[in-house]
Amino acid sequence: MKIGFIGIGNMGLPMALNLAKGPNEVTGFDTVATVPDPLAKADTARAAVRDADVVITMLPNGDILNRVYDDILPGMPAGALMIDCSTVDVAEARQAAAKAIERGMRAVDAPVSGGVQGAKDATLTFMVGADT
Repeated sequence: MKIGFIGIGNMGLPMALNLAKGPNEVTGFDTVATVPDPLAKADTARAAVRDADVVITMLPNGDILNRVYDDILPGMPAGALMIDCSTVDVAEARQAAAKAIERGMRAVDAPVSGGVQGAKDATLTFMVGADT
């Protein structure tokens, strides 16, 4: 599976690295953090999600989340799965999901609990919400 992961910070990096341990091709992007091997590094958010089956975001706030969605969604194929793991308020999460759904994508809100150690140990708890 091709996964684009945007937000390779304290939480996103170990999450992406755990995904890369499986049979996944994970491409990462972050505006600040360095994307290490075995992740493929993208120079832009759009490049990270190009041809991705799944896009995962782990971003610091809803404003950034929605700006990233505005940037990447025009280049995404219909049917792609957007999973947002950022901890943002309900209105911002719904706004991001609506943008994806309007473009024919599937959207899942999936904030996590367990902290950085849980991300490293692959023991995070996901609180998942989506329309059917």
